[in-house]
Formats: sequence, C-alpha cells, structure tokens
Amino acid sequence: MVILIVTINTFISLILLCVALQVWQLKQRLASVADTLTAYEICIHTTLHEAPENIYLNQQYIYNLRQRNQILKIQILQVQQIISLIVLGRQIWQRYFRRPNLTPAKTRNFQLKK
Repeated sequence: MVILIVTINTFISLILLCVALQVWQLKQRLASVADTLTAYEICIHTTLHEAPENIYLNQQYIYNLRQRNQILKIQILQVQQIISLIVLGRQIWQRYFRRPNLTPAKTRNFQLKK
C-alpha cells in the first residue's frame, strides 16, 4: 500500500513539476512581451510628447512657404507683364518703324549694286 501511495505521490509530483515548468516558461514569455510593450510605450510617449512642438514648427514652415509662394507668384506676374510689354513694343516697332520689305529678287539686285 505504501508503494502505491509513493507511486501516486511521485506521479503527482511529476505532473506538478511539468505544470511548474510550463508556468515558468509562460512567465518568461510574459516578461519578454512586457519588456517589448514597455519599449513601445517609451517610443510612443517620446513621439507624442514632441508632437505638438513638431506640429507647430511644421505649421510655421508651411506658413513661410505660402508667403514665399505669394511673393514668387507676384514676381512671375510682373515678369509676364514685362514680357507682354516687350512683345507689344516689338509689334508696334515692326508695324511703324521697320524698313520696307525686300523681296528676294530685290535683295539680289541690292547686293549686286554694292
């Protein structure tokens, strides 16, 4: 009878040892997961902590770019107007002040006379 009780106790001890080993392995995995989550939390906290300042700086940067863009648009418009005036002046010059057209035959005669 003692042998039966010792055998049952040994069997129960082995089962509990296996359960304890699995609990220990689970504890190790949970510790690893907890460390990973803590590292993620630190990264997220750092990122979100700096987010308002980064957003403000980017808003300022965008505002400055828009101001610069407005200045460039005005300058482009001024250049377009200057080019239009130059083209108009050239057209007026050609219409009223250019030499009479020389046809190719007249050009040859003109060159021969020289």
